[in-house]
Amino acid sequence: MTAMSTRAKLAVVVASAVLLGAVAAGYTATAAEAPRTPPPAGGEQAVTLAPGPRLLAITDRHVSTVAATDPAGPRTVAGLECLRVYAAAGTGVCLKPESAWSYQVVVLDATLRETRAVSVPGLPNRARVSASGRMVSWTTFVGGDSYTSGGFSTRTGILDTRTGATVASLEGFAITRDGRGYRNPDVNYWGVTFTADDNRFYATMSTGGKRYLVRGDLAARTVETLKENVECPSLSPDGARLAFKEAVDADPAKGWRLSVLDLASMRVSATAETRSVDDQAAWLDGGKLAYTLRRDDGQPDVWSVPADGSGTPALVIPGAESPSPLT
Repeated sequence: MTAMSTRAKLAVVVASAVLLGAVAAGYTATAAEAPRTPPPAGGEQAVTLAPGPRLLAITDRHVSTVAATDPAGPRTVAGLECLRVYAAAGTGVCLKPESAWSYQVVVLDATLRETRAVSVPGLPNRARVSASGRMVSWTTFVGGDSYTSGGFSTRTGILDTRTGATVASLEGFAITRDGRGYRNPDVNYWGVTFTADDNRFYATMSTGGKRYLVRGDLAARTVETLKENVECPSLSPDGARLAFKEAVDADPAKGWRLSVLDLASMRVSATAETRSVDDQAAWLDGGKLAYTLRRDDGQPDVWSVPADGSGTPALVIPGAESPSPLT
C-alpha cells in the first residue's frame, strides 16, 4: 500500500467516523488501515474451521486460531487475509480485500477453501454466520446515499449458502415500527445475528436519529422494532438473550456499555466491562462474551467478561480481533 493511498483512505475513514459514530466507523477504519504483516509460520493447511475447542480471530489481518484452553498461548495463522471473520458449524465468512479499493464477502469451508464470493461496496464492518453454518451476513460502510449529508451510510446483506439466494441490502424489507407500518429513505441496518431456524434474525436499524433493535423474517422480507438503543446484537446459544452495545445516555458520543437483554422480560443488565465496547460481541459459551478493545496505539486485543454482570473483564487473545468460538 503506497503512502498516497493510505492518506486517501484515511481521509475517507475520518469522514465516516464523524458521520457514523453510532455504527463504530472508527473501529472498522483502524482495522482496514492496519499494516499488512506477513503471517507467522503455520500456513493455511494448519488452520481449520471445523468445530473444536479453539477460538477463531484475526491476527495482523490474517485468519488465526488458538486453543480455547490457552488462548494467550501459541496461535496458528493462515495466509488468508480478512478484515472480519466469523465461523460456525464448519462454515466461515471472511470480509477481505478484492483490490486496493474494493472488498469481497467470501464463504469458506472448514479447510478455508473459498466456496462463494460476493463483491460488496464500502469498508467491512460486521460479519456473522448462523449456528447451523447455512446463513452468512455482513455490514459495510458505503458512500453516496443521497439522504446523508456527508454521503456515508451502511449496507447489510444476507447470503443463504445452501441455495445461493442473496439479499444485497435489508433496506428493501417492509418495516413495522411501534406497531405501524413505517417508511423512510434514511433507514440503515447493521449487526445481524441469526436465530436457530435460519430464517429469523435480529439486527440494528437506524432511522430519524434513533437506533432500534429489530426482529426480521427473511422469507417474509419484514422487520419489526422491539426496543430502542440496542446496537450490534448477538444472540446467545440458547436463544434467550442478546448481548449488545448500549449507547450511554442514548448518546453514542459518550461511548457504549456492553449489556445483555433478556428477550422474555426485555430487561437489560450491564456487564462488568465499563470501558466503551464498540463491537458486536461473540458468545464464547452460554456464560461469557468475547469482544475487541483497542489500545491507545490502535492495536486490538480480545477480551472476555461474564454475561450475567458478575466477575471482571479478562484479556483473552492479545494482538487479535474479530473473535468467535469454533462451535
